[in-house]
Amino acid sequence: MSRSGSTPSQRQLRVGELIRRTLSDVLMRGDVHDPDLQATSITVGEVTVTPDLKIATAYVLPLGGRNAEGILGALRRNKAELRHQVAKAMSLKFAPDLKFALDETFDRMDETRRMLSEDRVRRDVEE
Repeated sequence: MSRSGSTPSQRQLRVGELIRRTLSDVLMRGDVHDPDLQATSITVGEVTVTPDLKIATAYVLPLGGRNAEGILGALRRNKAELRHQVAKAMSLKFAPDLKFALDETFDRMDETRRMLSEDRVRRDVEE
């Protein structure tokens, strides 16, 4: 299931993964000349795409989670250039509009680990 709650099609999954890889490569190479983006390693955890493939939401997290809001702002400021770089590297008829959101997957995993380590939960799981 996608973050929106509906099951994405195979095409949405393929396009999302292609955009994720391409966007990761663009950010890693520093193709966008913004000091905020070049000074930080950014993980692109997932990209979800709308059914019409017109909007792609990239879930990102800067290394260590530091200055996450600042990095999100820098990505949004440079979204036209990022879209151009992604479109140039892909063979889609239309380049989707890019949106950026913080990837909270790691926070949820930490919370799950914390809950599973509680004594009362361990007792219930072991029974």
